Amino acid sequence: MGGCVWLDSAQQSEALGRYSYMAALPFSTLRIDKPTASAVDQLTHLSHSFHTAKVPELPPMQGGWMGWFGYEMGNCFESVPTAKYNEFQLPIANLGLYDVVLSWDHLTGQSWIVSQGWPVLNPAKRQSHAYRRLRKFTQILENAPAPHSEFTHAQRQFRLPAHRLAPQFSTRWSPQWTSNFSSAEYRAAVQRCVEYIYAGDVFQVNLSQRLVRQATCPPEELYLHLRQANPAPFAGYTDFGRTQLLSCSPERFLSLNERVIETRPIKGTRPRLSNPLADAGIGELLQASEKDRSENVMIVDLMRNDLSRVATSDSVKVTSLCGLEKYPFVWHLVSVIQAQLASHRDASDVLHATFPGGSITGAPKIRAMEIIAELEPTVRGPYCGSLGYISFAGDMDLSILIRTISACDGWWQAPVGGGIVAASKPDLEEQETWHKAEGIMRAIDSLPTASR
Repeated sequence: MGGCVWLDSAQQSEALGRYSYMAALPFSTLRIDKPTASAVDQLTHLSHSFHTAKVPELPPMQGGWMGWFGYEMGNCFESVPTAKYNEFQLPIANLGLYDVVLSWDHLTGQSWIVSQGWPVLNPAKRQSHAYRRLRKFTQILENAPAPHSEFTHAQRQFRLPAHRLAPQFSTRWSPQWTSNFSSAEYRAAVQRCVEYIYAGDVFQVNLSQRLVRQATCPPEELYLHLRQANPAPFAGYTDFGRTQLLSCSPERFLSLNERVIETRPIKGTRPRLSNPLADAGIGELLQASEKDRSENVMIVDLMRNDLSRVATSDSVKVTSLCGLEKYPFVWHLVSVIQAQLASHRDASDVLHATFPGGSITGAPKIRAMEIIAELEPTVRGPYCGSLGYISFAGDMDLSILIRTISACDGWWQAPVGGGIVAASKPDLEEQETWHKAEGIMRAIDSLPTASR
């Protein structure tokens, strides 16, 4: 079905992964191809046109915008350069406006189909339209075809020629994956970030390398495999035609619920180990690491400052600092910042004040973004942007698009990166990117042979 979005709490907990949502066939779409100052105004205008009060007994997303914002959406808010190469020419935002949403409460085991009846404005006709849409989606669910995993000849042929990609370099993982950096170049870029830090330009830069390989199976098949192999509370899948996103993100960028804003920046990573005692020890070492805690606190300060631009006076609070969280392949340090949204502000104001997230730029944000554009050869696209929803009631929940594959034009792109600070060592920073890539790489390596 067109415009399919699945916000998938594949790793479930009451605090982070309680609800999952699925929607398709939006009644309106918003594709933003170039950054302009008025781009988000389009989203805001339509959101206000269909404002609907929330039913408290239901999961919070009861219709509205669902989709993704790319990293370069930040150029709508700040004037910064972009990277040299942009081979895939993806939009900077791709969203649908959905009047019907399927939702699951993983805590209670309940599920719903919510039908709002938009875009019909007449109340009586809107109710009739809501019932028709409800019946349509019920029939779709009852008659859903069996999943298939055939990767057709046409799909294989529709591939951007390799010679049109930015310069590619072999990787340590496998010959199928290449990077937009050589190993030596990535370490040199890390060292250049450190030099900028000592020169006083920045405190931290988030540097990434883009990994690519040819697609070998349908994206939906790969996603179903990924969500089992590397579950995450902010996982998700989108299909807007030419491009599919397959995300196993552990990181919440922004939540807005009952006018309370929350952000959960991740900074600090260690690989998981197979021996339970050694694994626990690695987690303890991460939590005690002065470098990693410093890296995390820098981003906490940045996000506190960003939120203060749209929050009520003195409401910005750090409710958890450098908490230790474990995921299938890595340990992370995670902080939580909350604030009360000012009365004259809404979700689009929060997005404007904070996007892109500080955990994937560095600090100060604008100078860090300038350095990223200078050092990274290719645009980031969806990577380091956000996936999620903005509801008709004004609530919002967005992830940071890390641990994410973009499937487009016959290629899988899987960028990985990390925060560079004054104490960073180039070889260790490069190694950290491979720890973060491990979940995705191992999942693909374990695909059935015919799909690899």
